[in-house]
Amino acid sequence: MPPSLLRLPLSALSRGSDGLLAHPVWAAANWRLADPLWLLAAAALPLAFWLRGRARVPVLLVPFAAAWHRPSLGALSRWPVSLASAGLLLIVAALARPQKTEDRHEVKSQGYDIMLAIDLSGSMLSEDYEKDGERINRLQAIKPVIQAFIERRPSDRIGVVLFSGRAYTLAPLTTDHAWLSRQLERVKIGLIEDGTAIGDALGVALARLDQAGHENGARRLGAFIVLLTDGANNSGSLAPDQAAELAKARGVPIYTIGAGKDGFVPFPVFDEQGRKVGYRRIPADLDEDALKRIALTSGGHFYRAAETGTIEAAFKAIDSAQKIEFQAKSTLLTTELFAWLAAPGLCLLGLGAWLGRAP
Repeated sequence: MPPSLLRLPLSALSRGSDGLLAHPVWAAANWRLADPLWLLAAAALPLAFWLRGRARVPVLLVPFAAAWHRPSLGALSRWPVSLASAGLLLIVAALARPQKTEDRHEVKSQGYDIMLAIDLSGSMLSEDYEKDGERINRLQAIKPVIQAFIERRPSDRIGVVLFSGRAYTLAPLTTDHAWLSRQLERVKIGLIEDGTAIGDALGVALARLDQAGHENGARRLGAFIVLLTDGANNSGSLAPDQAAELAKARGVPIYTIGAGKDGFVPFPVFDEQGRKVGYRRIPADLDEDALKRIALTSGGHFYRAAETGTIEAAFKAIDSAQKIEFQAKSTLLTTELFAWLAAPGLCLLGLGAWLGRAP
């Protein structure tokens, strides 16, 4: 996340493009033998020593092997043979090319690119939702739904634009959903000057979706914008209808969600210390017609979210959309362990030869 990665078995990379084994590979955990057929030579060593013993005469298996068979040396005569045998086993094991591998990943994954545009205007403080019998404001109702949406989509790249009188990027497209969730927890109303700049928010979201490599001609593949607002556009330099036309040209559907109930809704009143002291009734100013036009023009859908369940239904609508394929980095670190076995093996073989030549 970093962006969803698939692990492959260690033997998978030994296969050709047709799926057939190019050469035998033995692997376990993060260790493998690139040429395991050399182990057959190690299995043949005991047979060679047994035949040598039955003949009761030295057999020239390795340099100076004849000198190792000296009955007169007593117990000492077993050391050259033992050392040389151990050396040969290590050399054979080295020829099997033991390797240590680390962190092998599939290089592609699939998912969506989604930008969430969230309204932080003052009217989002209206408490026309309920949870467990208590009033909650519109932002409090939307936050857990957004968090659950992010958690259910580990393979998607998700970004967030916050807007009120202006539009700002809270997070660019990312697969680090744990970090994104922490950023969303800090979001509160009042961070941005008041107003409702819907067109600017859509413009910023479209700019964040402008990523090379996921286009078919001029159209953006696998990308969506989800707009959550409770008001009408009254700020900014880009009109919502203009933003919708830009999204249509780019092939980016916009799912619009109108939050809050119709009519007059309870709005909290605070004292100078920021404590809630009561409520007053304010009229809802949601521009449903504008949100419907945005969705219709761009190829998305409009949802009226008078209840939290309707918000969840809006997010489920993206499941039928086209997926895209991301290119991720592939990591494969292979450490050859040949020298760690070959060097002591040669030393033991040389020591056995030297002891076998001693008078």
